[in-house]
Amino acid sequence: MSVWHGNLRKKKSSGGRKSASRKKRRFERGSYPTQTTLGERKLKTIRRHGGNLKTRALREKQGSISNPSTGRTDREEIVRVVRNPANVNYDRRRVITKGTILETKLGLARVTSRPGQHGIINAVLIPEETKKGRI
Repeated sequence: MSVWHGNLRKKKSSGGRKSASRKKRRFERGSYPTQTTLGERKLKTIRRHGGNLKTRALREKQGSISNPSTGRTDREEIVRVVRNPANVNYDRRRVITKGTILETKLGLARVTSRPGQHGIINAVLIPEETKKGRI
């Protein structure tokens, strides 16, 4: 059974149920979230609506880390996942989503891309003065 993003069965203002005027459509079908973790690179390409392709990162060990002070971007190895503010469970399981704080050789970095949607990890280095207050 897949995830369904339609909304046919709403309630009436009186509180009663409305009956569905049609059945489910294929374009309303969704998918389960890709939970990207650290490890040897593994990508998955899936066909989406309109014949488009989406690349999902299942596992990734490198990321494009940008340094705002120098304006330089380097492909660096990710040492570990420090914190994931999206979900406490993701934090424990070290799942990488947008906003996750990673430790790299350059320092701590915050993920700005969505690895499960974009297939790549893009991150920005966190300045030293803000590290103390947020982590």
